[in-house]
Amino acid sequence: MFGIIGNGSWATALAKMLTDNNNTIYWWMRSEASVTHLLQKHNNAQYLTSVNFAADKIIPTTDIHALFEHCDTIVICVPSAFVLEVLQQLPKDAFKNKIIVSAIKGIIPQEFVLLNDYLAANFNISLEQYVAITGPCHAEEVAQERLSYLTFSGLDNEATSLAAQAFTTEYIRTTANHDLWGAQYAAVLKNIYAVGAGIAHGMGYGDNFLSVYITNCYREMFRFLEVQFAQVHPSNEIPDFHTSAYLGDLLVTAYSPHSRNRSFGTLLGKGYSVKAATTEMSMVAEGYFAVRGMMKIAAELNIDMPIMQQVHAMLWEQKLMSEAFKEIECMLS
Repeated sequence: MFGIIGNGSWATALAKMLTDNNNTIYWWMRSEASVTHLLQKHNNAQYLTSVNFAADKIIPTTDIHALFEHCDTIVICVPSAFVLEVLQQLPKDAFKNKIIVSAIKGIIPQEFVLLNDYLAANFNISLEQYVAITGPCHAEEVAQERLSYLTFSGLDNEATSLAAQAFTTEYIRTTANHDLWGAQYAAVLKNIYAVGAGIAHGMGYGDNFLSVYITNCYREMFRFLEVQFAQVHPSNEIPDFHTSAYLGDLLVTAYSPHSRNRSFGTLLGKGYSVKAATTEMSMVAEGYFAVRGMMKIAAELNIDMPIMQQVHAMLWEQKLMSEAFKEIECMLS
């Protein structure tokens, strides 16, 4: 049985995929009010409210220990900024004999590592237990059952294939690869670059500029992926980085009005503070938190990432956006 941890828009979209594929799920939510609403109204009170769930396919709960007791596949879909609050409730053997499916697109902020590396260090998991979901895929389009694509990355072929099959529906097509670290890093980086794209849009830059900006972001991402693969991944099977999990996810996150990271950046570019932009959206923009961790990781791997550095400077060093983008303009080609 599947258990989903988290009740935001992406968690709701994943719950829809699983239940549409005839799976019964345990669904952990933070509040009793959310559980009660889902049981009575059969939809999520706050996110993707148009999605209705069959009552016999969902078991919502605030008891995370009950979820682990009954489920053999755990889908973690909590914003990375808050995931430690959840994991610290669990015993160290919580993930024993479980398959872990990560739908987190961020860095553990206090640790500056990906979720799989944190779980390996703190919960003694085998990396063969772990599968990561990446896009390109917006929750809003899943709710509308518009054709979308997911990539599943894992080191174990059987676990990765079974996870992909569970989420495959008439409107979701899936692919699989072994690039466990690179696919997740790409998902983190595209959120950072999308915040920058949003800032540019909010400041009044047009599509012509954004197309060049995003092209150069992908060049920077590609350079990072190549270097980190050589240093981090245990396999010599170099993946094709020119695919939807990498380039496609960057494009949709940087361009789409559904993108929370682009929307967050747009508000900043229009003059909102970080706090005001977060309040306006009532959602977490992963790129804001992730850029600090990615700066540390890039430094450890000795990879120069000047565009990301400028996004970090705007978000965390109070650098004027006009000055940062003047520097970015000089980098682009």
